[in-house]
Amino acid sequence: MLRRKQKAFLIAELSEKFKKAKAVVLTDFKGLESNDMNELRRKLREAGVEYKVTKNTIIRFAVEDTPLEPIKDEIVENNAVAITYDDPVALAKVLAEFDKQYDPFKLKIGFLEGKLLQPENIKELAKLPSREVLLAQLLGTMNAVPRNFVSLLHGIIAKFLNVLEAIKQEKEKQ
Repeated sequence: MLRRKQKAFLIAELSEKFKKAKAVVLTDFKGLESNDMNELRRKLREAGVEYKVTKNTIIRFAVEDTPLEPIKDEIVENNAVAITYDDPVALAKVLAEFDKQYDPFKLKIGFLEGKLLQPENIKELAKLPSREVLLAQLLGTMNAVPRNFVSLLHGIIAKFLNVLEAIKQEKEKQ
């Protein structure tokens, strides 16, 4: 049994994590075997995600005065909290894959930068490319504009030189 000071410390710690988090997902792990739970924790740790099984009262108190307050009503039955500070897509990918593979595991609700996510939204988020791939695509798009501009200028100069060459050959014939 946790003492009042310990509970207050856990609530404060979790509340700070909620305030800093980019994405938070509540999951129901009821019926999941310990080996499967360990595998889930390992995969989430590799993705840079914290995963905590916490009492509902502690979660309810921790979400107060944070952006996650709207999920307060969803905190019922068994809950574990997945928290990421970096890449929400990595979090969604691991949880969606695990939800697909293991029947007892369920996605309940998520929160991403001010917006509530239903389980189907979390699964859609998982289909997005990772942050690195998106940045590479953006860089490629940004790089294409100057490259096309240079190609356009090169084409104009090349055509101009062809016209000058044609004029030179015409004058040589005369």
